Amino acid sequence: MEFGILMGDQPISTPPEEHLDLMLRKVEAAQKAGFTYLTIGQHYLYDGFRWFQPVPMLARLAAELDDHVKIGTTVLVGPLHHPVQLAEDLATLDVITRGKLVVGIGTGYLPHEYEVFGKPYKQRYSLLEELIEVMTKVWTQDRVTHHGKFFDIEDRPTHLHPVQKPRPPIWLGAMKEMGVRRAARHGDVWTITPQQTIEQVEHLVGAYLDERAKYDLPLTKFPLRRELHLGADPEDALHKFAEVARVKYVSYAGQGMQLLEQERVEQDFLENVKDHVLLGTGDQVQDQIRDIASRLPVGPLLVRPHWPGMDAEQTEAYLEQVGREVVAPLKDLESISFDELEAKQAG
Repeated sequence: MEFGILMGDQPISTPPEEHLDLMLRKVEAAQKAGFTYLTIGQHYLYDGFRWFQPVPMLARLAAELDDHVKIGTTVLVGPLHHPVQLAEDLATLDVITRGKLVVGIGTGYLPHEYEVFGKPYKQRYSLLEELIEVMTKVWTQDRVTHHGKFFDIEDRPTHLHPVQKPRPPIWLGAMKEMGVRRAARHGDVWTITPQQTIEQVEHLVGAYLDERAKYDLPLTKFPLRRELHLGADPEDALHKFAEVARVKYVSYAGQGMQLLEQERVEQDFLENVKDHVLLGTGDQVQDQIRDIASRLPVGPLLVRPHWPGMDAEQTEAYLEQVGREVVAPLKDLESISFDELEAKQAG
């Protein structure tokens, strides 16, 4: 089992130079603790929190990478971009990292971002599908012709291809069946979001397998995003998690993130999050991950080591503890295979 981190936002009251220093220290501490995926999300004109834009930030962080560590976007808001520019930016980043880029991409959930960029929010899923189609052509063909609903290109040469062939892996997040089927058709894997329970995911796996089989596409284990917090016991870990994460969860819910009810998050945070957060002692969290791995073909597992307002020392301490108590003990864990899963479902 490999593990990774999400490197997110910070309150805008934090000076940007301090924010950058925090990012660099997270990268150093995460690699030291045994994490092998370093990822960052994306937002524009965000309220109250600063998001560094992923392509230039990952290009800077690439200089800090150990040889076996990958970097990626989780998630990049694809429909806000023109596919040619995004394809060339990401191809450049794949070259800079010598082929260690993962492209996590999605639609986002904030209508105002679409309004600012003049993009139709109601057509975001169609935009995403066509964007991936055009980017793949730019990455894999010597000349590109594309006549679609949103983009029109007539026989233009390409000059910049990624190191990875045929393209960097594309991770698509999804929370409902239609999105899972879209991820199966247009991505290389379905990224399981942190708000989904394992029972919800088990219910959706069949749709994913069905769609991959329909198009004769190979199967790759699912990246699993999960919040994780350690404590003396699950209750202690839950309360410690609430101390650092409640403000951000309220922000998510207030801005319309699916699967989070604003009233429940504000008034009953503990009850709302406990069924999708890994909580407890190191041994207890290990057992929870082993249980997930016995039920779903997952890997890597991505956690968030830093919540807005935490300082660098708190983040480094979190990474060291999780690395020692969870990552290192589970380095040889192998999740169930797709063949085993299908046999289990058939039985």
